[in-house]
Amino acid sequence: MRYQKLAELYEALSGTPKRLEKTEILSKFLKYLHESDREILYLLLGSIYPEYNEKKMGISSQLTIKAISKATGTESRQVVREWKNLGDLGEVAEKLTEHKKQSTLHSHILTTEKVISNLRKLPELEGNGTVDKKISLITELLTSASPIEAKYLARTLIGDLRVGIHESTVREAMSSAFFNKDKEASKKIQEAVDKSNDLADVFDIARKGKLKELEKVSLEVGKPIKVMLAQKVEDIKKGFKAVGKPCAIEYKYDGFRLIIHKKEDEIILFTRRLENVTKQFPEVVEYVKKYVKGKSFILDTEAVGFDKKTKKYKPFQAVSQRIRRKYDIEKLKETLPIEINVFDIIYYNGMSQLNEPFEKRTKLIKKIIEKHPYKITPSKQIITKDEKKAEEFYKKALKDNQEGVMMKNLQAVYQPGSRVGHMLKVKPEDRDFDLVITGAEYGTGKRFGWLTSFILSCRDKNNFLEIGKMGTGIKEKEEHGVSFNELTKELKPLIIKEKGRSVTIKPKIVIAVTYQEIQKSPNYSSGFALRFPRFTALRPDKPLSEITTLNEVKKEFER
Repeated sequence: MRYQKLAELYEALSGTPKRLEKTEILSKFLKYLHESDREILYLLLGSIYPEYNEKKMGISSQLTIKAISKATGTESRQVVREWKNLGDLGEVAEKLTEHKKQSTLHSHILTTEKVISNLRKLPELEGNGTVDKKISLITELLTSASPIEAKYLARTLIGDLRVGIHESTVREAMSSAFFNKDKEASKKIQEAVDKSNDLADVFDIARKGKLKELEKVSLEVGKPIKVMLAQKVEDIKKGFKAVGKPCAIEYKYDGFRLIIHKKEDEIILFTRRLENVTKQFPEVVEYVKKYVKGKSFILDTEAVGFDKKTKKYKPFQAVSQRIRRKYDIEKLKETLPIEINVFDIIYYNGMSQLNEPFEKRTKLIKKIIEKHPYKITPSKQIITKDEKKAEEFYKKALKDNQEGVMMKNLQAVYQPGSRVGHMLKVKPEDRDFDLVITGAEYGTGKRFGWLTSFILSCRDKNNFLEIGKMGTGIKEKEEHGVSFNELTKELKPLIIKEKGRSVTIKPKIVIAVTYQEIQKSPNYSSGFALRFPRFTALRPDKPLSEITTLNEVKKEFER
């Protein structure tokens, strides 16, 4: 397909703020999309791979500026000036392509296949001359691009498509295109996406218009899936009312989610963000080999840090660096040991466990895991209908430095990617949120060159709304915790707009913050402002879909 056609679709989608209109536009496009163009489904969300694929383009704004400069025959300084003026590298590429000075004798019609092919070569490049090779691949595309094509190529490169569609929009568009907006079809499409994490695969099935084929999509060991999420409840009494009696009550560990796959002799570890972290945790691979019976399985677990001498559990921020660090693994393994607590199983020896009741799944866990505290063990659990026993168990969890407890309906199934009402978390009243950084400001004086003041945002459906500005809790020296320098390095490649000392940042870096109180405020797009927000930890394990929502902010404000 000509890339021009896709660029025109992007333009139509960005031309309306209404979700129903976007769905209708996308539905008409998908209805006539040929199966050979299936990978356009990835481009629709600004990507070139299915969600489970770890490869990323990894192209910064600065590298995109160099490519625009080369393709249009414009000095880099002029590209930067235009960027600061327009605030959108896509619009810069569009404007400069309209007036490009460079000869286009060698240009040709740009296709989506060529775009995907060139962009997929980018993460494969390494070694000497990598930057020049990347610029050449991008320049080849931009040189052949029309102004509107250049606009969306540049936006795709920096991960800021700005057309206002998300996976849920694509799902509804598929339902409309192939099943006449059938609500049951929408549900089946979502279930298939949750199991496969591959929109193109689901599109292949959906376009045939057969619901039963969607039901056949199954889990695949070795391919990450989205985890099931819990809702919050105020206390044990309300928890029992919601999930029923008796129920399972387990520790809510202050750690990070680790999804363990075993396929024959291979063991693969994924975070809830679908990232492969097997190399970061070699000891976990050994524990699974030694202490878990089964030829193939997928386990849902929580990794918790502990002090090697005292055996006391540590808070998440003490061990969070183990997810991010890809070097000094042996040293980290010794200084920041973790215990794996297995609380669910979703696949075992060739059979999906998704539709089995939790009571049966938890019995299977206890049967196949050889209990080894401080290595791997089933989660601490009681099954009871007694509120007094439940309260005692809750207090014990807090005494053991954990966050609280989980309450689970014994008959409930496992629903990947869903925040369910049959699994609830109970924890003490606290004032902390998981938010995403969407803006920042460069420091002055001794903090010159660092980003030192950060705009925080919560989530409202598929939008990110500002809720405050934070600058405390981050250190000046790395040995004392997360530093300004470290955070600046993480954020710089995500800058999508610059104006003076202020920058707009692509939502990606999730952090945990505490705050003193919430106020109503017209200064932020959420309508609320956090007073004295303070950084407590990076949350590399949490995807954007799991950050604090505007509804949760409203509830906390009212409470």
